[in-house]
Amino acid sequence: MKRFIHDDKNGLDYELVGDYYLPCLKVPEAPQIGRFGRMHYDYLRKSKRAVFDGLMLSGEMNEYIEGIDRQAEEMFSQLVKQLAENENVTERLKADNQMEWVRRMNSICNRAEEIVKSEVVFV
Repeated sequence: MKRFIHDDKNGLDYELVGDYYLPCLKVPEAPQIGRFGRMHYDYLRKSKRAVFDGLMLSGEMNEYIEGIDRQAEEMFSQLVKQLAENENVTERLKADNQMEWVRRMNSICNRAEEIVKSEVVFV
């Protein structure tokens, strides 16, 4: 008996295990998402149930959440860079006064995160 067979009718591959052929099933890869993707997923699950269910039933949830996460991360990076330039938070400041640089960068990151949440994550 062959160890592997392919059924053209349903398109599945089978592996011989003992006396039985069992389907070779593959678990889909988990989406690679960050904090913004997780926040949006939770927001959809709790507040936009119809959209959440539609995406889950169509199988498009992982791709959608990965796209939102990518978009939010890019926006966050650009905002931090622009705000730091506008407020003159440079490497020179970091070398001269580290605590002031940390304080300003934390402020910039917090503001950028709030902007991303209001424009991308919670819409």
